[in-house]
Amino acid sequence: MDEFALTLGTMIASTLRVATPLMLCALAGTLSERSGVIDLGLEGKMLATAFCAASVAVTTGSLVLAVGAAIVLGVALSMLHGFACVSHRGDQVVLGMAITMTAAGLTVVLGIAWFNQGGQTPPVPDSVRLDAWGADVGAALSRIPLVGPVIGGGLFGHTPLVYLALALVALVWWGLYRTREGLRLRATGENPAMVDAAGVSVLGMRYLALAGNGVLAALAGCYLVLALNPQFIPHMTAGRGYMALAAMIFGKWHPVGALLACLLFGFLDAAAIRLQGASIAGMPVPIHAIQALPYVLTVVLLAGFIGRARSPKALGVPYIKER
Repeated sequence: MDEFALTLGTMIASTLRVATPLMLCALAGTLSERSGVIDLGLEGKMLATAFCAASVAVTTGSLVLAVGAAIVLGVALSMLHGFACVSHRGDQVVLGMAITMTAAGLTVVLGIAWFNQGGQTPPVPDSVRLDAWGADVGAALSRIPLVGPVIGGGLFGHTPLVYLALALVALVWWGLYRTREGLRLRATGENPAMVDAAGVSVLGMRYLALAGNGVLAALAGCYLVLALNPQFIPHMTAGRGYMALAAMIFGKWHPVGALLACLLFGFLDAAAIRLQGASIAGMPVPIHAIQALPYVLTVVLLAGFIGRARSPKALGVPYIKER
C-alpha cells in the first residue's frame, strides 16, 4: 500500500509539473477568446518568451530581468496581435500562425548568431533557476502512513510558478465571473455592439484581454527554461500551445474546465514517461507510441468536442463601430 501511495504521489507531482505551462497558456487563450480574439499564436509566444528568458538569464544572471524581459516580449507580441487584428481587423487565424512560425524560425536564427550552439542557449545558471518550495514539509508529511506520500510527495516541493498557475486559475475565474470588468469582457466576446452601446470601448476591452494573455503566455515560457528544462532548445514547446488551446476548448472557455483538461493532458504525459519500457503480453510497447498519447488525445478531444462546445458568439469577428 505504501508503494502504491508513493507511486500515486510521484504521478501527481509529475502531472502538476507537466501541466503548469498548459494551464498558463490555456488561461491566456481563455482571456483573449472570451473577448472575441482568436489566438493561435500561443505556441509562438511561449517559444519566443522562453528564448528571451533564457537569453537574458544567461547574459545577466538575473531572475528578475529574465522574467521581466519575457513578460515585456509577451505583451508586445499580444499588442502586435491586437494592432493587426483588433484595430485594423486583420485575419486573426493567419496572424496567430504567423507569430508562431516567425518565433519558431527567429529563435533558432538568433540562438545561432548569439550563442553559436546550434540554436540552443547555454545552460541557465542555477542561481537564476526557480527553487522548489516546501520540500522539507513534503518530506516530513511523507512519513505519515498511507496519505503522507500522496500529499507530501505530490503537492509539495514544486517551483513557485506551479503554485502561481493554480492560484491564477482561481484569480481568472473570479475576474471573469465575479467582477464588472469580467462581465464586460465576456460580453465583448458575445455581443460587442451591446457593449459599445453601453459606452464601453470594445477595442479597449480586447486590448486589456490581450495584455493579460501576453503576461500569462510569458509566464508559461519562463517556466519552460527556469523550472522545467535547464536551457532553451529549439522548438522546445513541442506543441504545448496547441494542446493548451485544445484544453481550453474542451473546458468550454472556462478557467476551471481548462484546468481539469490540462491536468488530464499532464497526467497522460506523466504516464507516458512511467510507461516507457512497458510490455503487453511479453511484447514491448514502442516508446514512440507511448510518447504520442497526449497528442493523440488532443486530436480526439478536438474532433469529438469542438463541434459541441459553444464558443463566444463574436469570436474571430472584427468589430466595426456603427456610425
